[in-house]
Amino acid sequence: MEGMPQNTPRTVEEVFNDFKGRRAGLIKALTTDVDKFYQQCDPEKENLCLYGLPNESWEVNLPVEEVPPELPEPALGINFARDGMQEKDWLSLVAVHSDSWLLAVAFYFGARFGFGKTERKRLFQMINELPTVFEVLTGNIKQPKDQSATLNSSSQNKSGGKSRPPESQTKGGKTSAPKEEESGEEEEDDEQGATLCGACGDNYATDEFWICCDICEKWFHGKCVKITPAKAEHIKQYKCPGCSSKRARV
Repeated sequence: MEGMPQNTPRTVEEVFNDFKGRRAGLIKALTTDVDKFYQQCDPEKENLCLYGLPNESWEVNLPVEEVPPELPEPALGINFARDGMQEKDWLSLVAVHSDSWLLAVAFYFGARFGFGKTERKRLFQMINELPTVFEVLTGNIKQPKDQSATLNSSSQNKSGGKSRPPESQTKGGKTSAPKEEESGEEEEDDEQGATLCGACGDNYATDEFWICCDICEKWFHGKCVKITPAKAEHIKQYKCPGCSSKRARV
């Protein structure tokens, strides 16, 4: 298991970057790589764990043999529950345990290198700014009002309604900037959540290509789902990896 980074994080910023890398790997396993993850969690195998790695990758593996382990261990035996639950519920359960593990690893480093009250508080605040793995997986992401209002003001179209795709994009899934429908009332605008990528959970940026799934209506970075603007021109109905895998297994 490659969970222990070669350069052990020692500062708040280094621990946070380690957290972000592991989190990105876990989100990838449960969204864009969900088919591969599902297959690797074979109930016929021994107790398996899902590890997020600092380099934004992931692996399903047996727990480490050393006792006590170098790092806190993820939930054990996730493969045993795979076929006994609805896939959506099973993935949500893995996501919740993954969030707990990420916090355990981050604060293990904090304890190991003597973070004081101020450093621990700053680390938690930095972590708390990111949506949890569970929130990204389920799409249940709530943003502070000030942040959502800022995004809405920049993403709304003056003429109202959803934004029009670029002129070069006339068919396929919605692929222009993610827009929120105008409500006509500032109170409702403030309550709208910020648009976040359904794969990585990061915020919308105006200089990035996005595409919307026509099934679940979640927005994704093109790079996260490996769709380019040119490829999108030939897609009549776009299905994200999660929706495609669900239909394949029905």
